[in-house]
Amino acid sequence: MVQIVGERVKPGDAIVDYEEKVLPDYKAEEGQTAYVFFHTVPFEGSVGLVNLLTCTRINRKGFDTSIILYGPGSLIAAATRGYPRVGDEPFPGEQAYNKQLKTFIDEGGHVYACRFSAAALYGMREVDMLEGVKPINPLDVLDFTIQAYREKALVLSTWTV
Repeated sequence: MVQIVGERVKPGDAIVDYEEKVLPDYKAEEGQTAYVFFHTVPFEGSVGLVNLLTCTRINRKGFDTSIILYGPGSLIAAATRGYPRVGDEPFPGEQAYNKQLKTFIDEGGHVYACRFSAAALYGMREVDMLEGVKPINPLDVLDFTIQAYREKALVLSTWTV
């Protein structure tokens, strides 16, 4: 029989070195921008929520940060979620996307959602988007990419299907 070594962990124990950081804690330089493009299926995995947390962190580092939601990512902007009523949280974390997007917007972040994917693919109207989200033409997605290139911006782009 294999002998197990070590003691059982208990709440509060550290099992990794969470204090060591390899790089300096970079901050934005004056006028720097960041664009994060989401083409991701929300609520089916962690990518969208991790992206929202990352965007909030980028924003807090001083970047003028914009989120561009397109394809299934436009669903992240839905203000109509909840059960049994809009805004109700039937289980812990069900409203995590909405809460994190609101935090991002409240802290000065910009959010754009493709009205084509919202309406044509998912039947979501512009009035169904969270307050502070700006609906955009699908052609704007490429133009945001060009704008980011011209600004020499930090760009993150994720795709999931």
